[in-house]
Amino acid sequence: MSTFPGVGDAMPDIEMETPDGGAVKASDFAGQKLVMFFYPKDNTPGCTTEAKDFTALKGDFDQAGVALLGVSKDSAKKHQNFIAKHDLTTPLATDAEESGLSDALGIWTEKKMYGKTYMGMVRTTYLVGAEGKIAQVWNKVKVKGHAEEVLSAAKAL
Repeated sequence: MSTFPGVGDAMPDIEMETPDGGAVKASDFAGQKLVMFFYPKDNTPGCTTEAKDFTALKGDFDQAGVALLGVSKDSAKKHQNFIAKHDLTTPLATDAEESGLSDALGIWTEKKMYGKTYMGMVRTTYLVGAEGKIAQVWNKVKVKGHAEEVLSAAKAL
């Protein structure tokens, strides 16, 4: 069984697509703290709440010198619609490539619902320090109050 990166390890530097067709990876944020929140799907209740919560606190994250990046397997086009529909100011990225970042982190995994097995994203948030190392991980995130908790941790880092 391979072990996935955790606290103290470098965040894998795997490129992802941005909604405008650009590219983004962890090293683009070198020298600044970064919060990467991985979520299952655009426009689903929990994911919408989470993205809106991070957007609501984006000014506080900016003031604290912390970059935000929301990540799912949704296409760039879906991200554009999600951003427009909910007035999101938090940047999003598409991790649709096989062997992408969520695979490298071990959070794209087998899930079960209603007796069906499928591949899905485990809602997980990573706080990455200015030197590119993972400082904190929140696994199987419960959305309520999560953005505030991450902001506190980021400020304390």
